[in-house]
Amino acid sequence: MKEQPSLLDAFRLDGRVAAITGGARGIGLATASLFTAAGARIVLLDIDAEAAAKAATGLGPLASSMQLDVSSEADVNRVFDEIASTCGGLDVLVNNAGIALRRASTELSLADWQRVVDVNMTGVFLCARAAAAHMLRRGSGAIVNTASIMGFSGGGLYPNISYQATKGAVVNMTRALAVEWAAGGIRVNAVAPTWVDTDFIGSLKTQPELMARIRAVTPMGRMAQPHEVANAILFLASPAAAMVTGHVLAVDGGFLAQ
Repeated sequence: MKEQPSLLDAFRLDGRVAAITGGARGIGLATASLFTAAGARIVLLDIDAEAAAKAATGLGPLASSMQLDVSSEADVNRVFDEIASTCGGLDVLVNNAGIALRRASTELSLADWQRVVDVNMTGVFLCARAAAAHMLRRGSGAIVNTASIMGFSGGGLYPNISYQATKGAVVNMTRALAVEWAAGGIRVNAVAPTWVDTDFIGSLKTQPELMARIRAVTPMGRMAQPHEVANAILFLASPAAAMVTGHVLAVDGGFLAQ
């Protein structure tokens, strides 16, 4: 039987290499900050290379950055190969990059639909597959995907079909990959946040009536903060969750419990 780590050690990531997509801001940056505090060596991956580099500089010597377009198979494979080669492997992937185009379904062009699918669904698969290729060689690894409460709910506060459809796909992709890779030592889980107070929902925050409705449909009566989602991600990525795989952890103030 494996020796059980001490209470605090179970949540540490000392010596582990973690890649975080969409790492330049919001949930990704909050997660990167927490991971560095937990001892991980992190690589911030973002399509905005300048923002990622600036964020990494602010996180100290354990952080670096690389530009990544998660929708590009060639880009994903190249970047993950480089991370594994430069850092001596890859232990954790936080699959966090995502976009949203909040438009009525009758006004959503096929090109815009495909753009969301390419990032939110195909991008998650490409990054998970590329990370798993290295993790399987080691026989261990942890992947945490960023899903959403909208992967379980039709929402109803405003039209967002492409986001809801792709986040629903992330929920079941998480389960399917967890089952497929469990024997190879890889755990695959996800978080499902509620509305989070970041720039990602910046346009929504300019609408007081909508903000009031969001608070009204959330039992805890508020949005989440980025660090609250990061806390859940750290748990799922850490040894504390060693027997947890295929799980989607809602960080939603009770939204899905209704």
